[in-house]
Amino acid sequence: MTNDDALFSDQDVPGVIPTRPHAGPAAGSLLPGVAEWFSRQSNLENRFSSALRQSIDEVLDGQRTGRYDVDDLEKTEKTYLGTKVEIVCRAEFGLGHGEKIDYRVSGVEVDSKFSLTGQWMIPREAMGHICLLMAADDKKSTFSAGLVEISEEILTRGGNQDGKRSISKAGRDSIRWLFRGSHLRENLILQLDPGTRNAIMSIAAGQGRVDELFRSVQGKVVDRNAVVTAGKQLDAPKRVRDSRKRLASEGVIILGHQNESPRIINSLELPAPSKGEWVSVRVVPAHPGEDVPKFSSHGIEYRVAEPGDLMSPAPIIQY
Repeated sequence: MTNDDALFSDQDVPGVIPTRPHAGPAAGSLLPGVAEWFSRQSNLENRFSSALRQSIDEVLDGQRTGRYDVDDLEKTEKTYLGTKVEIVCRAEFGLGHGEKIDYRVSGVEVDSKFSLTGQWMIPREAMGHICLLMAADDKKSTFSAGLVEISEEILTRGGNQDGKRSISKAGRDSIRWLFRGSHLRENLILQLDPGTRNAIMSIAAGQGRVDELFRSVQGKVVDRNAVVTAGKQLDAPKRVRDSRKRLASEGVIILGHQNESPRIINSLELPAPSKGEWVSVRVVPAHPGEDVPKFSSHGIEYRVAEPGDLMSPAPIIQY
């Protein structure tokens, strides 16, 4: 079992603080107060998920590099990813700067530690302090976040050349998990099957890659980052508008969050995108009396196309 498997595989219920026993904090510990502060924050799980997603996407910088996999990052970029997570989480939760370490949470100094492998390297200056431990597995779309008070008892004996040590296997029982194995917002391009992904990313022109993204990935929400990564261009809404025009002759419609889109999405029973997200689908005129999800446009009823249906021009929609 890898370190990463050990981190994400033994939770009780994804997204829920586990009920299995863990080593309790020492008398006088400040950890319970910090944990209580986090537990009072609204929409905590989604906010952690969004902060980690944003951090990973910004370091991948897909709109300039076309990268979608953290395995393609340079070693220095992977190191910087921890700093990016620290910065984004500080902004997300409105945390102040600590005097000696990263954060001040409810008056308590808290260090930020992020890992892609589930092995956090703890520096000497964190000794006696509380650490906010975060980890993310982009391939499995999972993340974990927990709190631990650093002491000699929970660290391994050996350290690296900088004197940093990891948390021992026994020391992990001291971690107070906020979330373990929770859902990380999906990295769409990374999660595509290799054949589909290669078909998209092998196209030379950026707009052509965006066209193929919406042609190939239908009935599923596509976010802004997927669009700019495929196109390697900054203006996602313009890329989408151009794809709508270029794919209309194939019957492909690309729906958003406003105007006629919500009505059509509800009628076709598609997932609803938020602002900065889209969902595409190929449609054809429905047969009279056909008992399937459909919508009406300019007096004609349309349904989702089946693979064998001939192409029919898309209806004119107010997007």
